[in-house]
Amino acid sequence: MSQSHKHYEAAFKLEVARMVVDQGLSVTQVVNDMKIGSTVLRRWVAQYRAEQLGKPGIGKPLTVELQRIRQLETENRQLKSDNDLLKKASAFFARALK
Repeated sequence: MSQSHKHYEAAFKLEVARMVVDQGLSVTQVVNDMKIGSTVLRRWVAQYRAEQLGKPGIGKPLTVELQRIRQLETENRQLKSDNDLLKKASAFFARALK
């Protein structure tokens, strides 16, 4: 029997983590109020705290800023790869013309 995993939006994760960290609510209280698991909430809180310290944390980023940074890093890696390929192709064709 496979377990179905609930997928939560990053905005929801962020808001719930803020309830614990910024508002000082207990994990137990938030778990009961929001009907989510304590393990997942603790993971979101750890991620949020790491992001507050400027660290990447584990898992997908919660804050919009870190989501954008990760997206730009991925795009940057792809562009560098494309650029390297174009340089190699250019060198190949330059040799062929000589």
